[in-house]
Amino acid sequence: MSRAPRKPLPPPRPPEGGAVPRRSRAAAGPRPRALVVGIARAREPDGQRTDSGRLEEAVGLAAAIALDVVASETVAVRRPRPATLFGSGRVHAIGEMVAAERVDLVVVDAALSAIQQRNLERAWSCKVIDRTGLILEIFGARARTREGRLQVELAALTYQRSRLVRSWTHLERQRGGFGFLGGPGESQIELDRRRIDDRIIRLRRDLDAVKRTRGLHRAARGRVPYPLIALVGYTNAGKSTLFNRLTGATVGAQDRLFATLDPTMRLIELRPGREAILSDTVGFVADLPTDLVAAFRATLEEVRTADLVLHVRDVAHGESAAQRADVLEVLKSLELEGLADEGRLLEFWNKVDLVPAEDRDQLQAAAGRQSNAICGSALTGEGLDDLRTALDRHLSTSTRIVALDLDSADGERLAWLYRHGTVLERRDAAGRTHLRVALAPVEHARLGQWFPLGAITEPTLENLPGGR
Repeated sequence: MSRAPRKPLPPPRPPEGGAVPRRSRAAAGPRPRALVVGIARAREPDGQRTDSGRLEEAVGLAAAIALDVVASETVAVRRPRPATLFGSGRVHAIGEMVAAERVDLVVVDAALSAIQQRNLERAWSCKVIDRTGLILEIFGARARTREGRLQVELAALTYQRSRLVRSWTHLERQRGGFGFLGGPGESQIELDRRRIDDRIIRLRRDLDAVKRTRGLHRAARGRVPYPLIALVGYTNAGKSTLFNRLTGATVGAQDRLFATLDPTMRLIELRPGREAILSDTVGFVADLPTDLVAAFRATLEEVRTADLVLHVRDVAHGESAAQRADVLEVLKSLELEGLADEGRLLEFWNKVDLVPAEDRDQLQAAAGRQSNAICGSALTGEGLDDLRTALDRHLSTSTRIVALDLDSADGERLAWLYRHGTVLERRDAAGRTHLRVALAPVEHARLGQWFPLGAITEPTLENLPGGR
């Protein structure tokens, strides 16, 4: 006797506050229609960040994940409501706009609590994500390497953990007990939270392994006389275009936010006989989620250990000064606020080809008054020779060599020199080890803490020409 076919189960309902549903490549139809809602803020101290600029950036972020932005609006919020952020009148007005424009997704350019996100979704009958969720969506779509995916998944799970809501109360499970004393057991939300916690633990373990591997790679690079230059900058400032120009690489460079996420390293020639390693890192953005900074800490370790940090700025952008402040804020969170004082920060004022001709002379004069700024264009190649010269000069003046005489059995101090400097010369004789070592300024400042004065045979330090 033939058995009747089993009725298929309905697809599981996704939790409210989760990720934006992804469309398969085979799925036909238009892109999701989106409404971007900006929040009017008080003026920045530098007076450069404007509400219109913030809204334009939020629209660009939405477009970066192929959303069809059909409308955008900046809303003033005098007193944020704990339940909905906006007042009831504004919630109703936005709801009418959502219905009129047939909006599938609303992007709120602010941080929403889980309760606010859920209540707004119910009021507007569409998906709602905040700025953090939007940036995580972009990073999730752009990450290509295994390391990048691990970092994005860790940040996304940390973000989503607080946004689990009680959507499955009918799925409470009965636990064991005596007689009738069992009572309602573990609910679906508790099970999901426990699964997320387990996954976060595994991801952190995997990222610790990534961090150890990067540490080994840095140690291997430290044994060759190649200094490390790290590119940093606001997203879409032109870092990848500059990277390709200087190294001849073909890293993806597009006119969109967060076009590049995975770090890349290449060898560049600053002048005949002088080479360095150039590292392209992820772009920064205002209000970058702290979970994302923490997840990408293994990648950003390259910035912390760099001999020189090259900050690429888009001087053609109307809010270039505010973007610079945002980048410096992220560097501060990485404990790198003293880069300029150490002589390890150089700025490349990019996209001068987009600056009106009447303003270029003024811009060049402003860069000339700073010892660490170069004007140019990564797209046209203007100013790149000056940039190479400046990079070479900064690396040469910031690196010093010192001669030391140590006991050959003093393995701890010898290991410190190999770990923190570049050993240019070593001679072992009669139980003594004679070395000439190149040290960065920050390591040279620690020299007196590790070595007695008698061990330093050449206290007058000299600049290292053409080496690290």
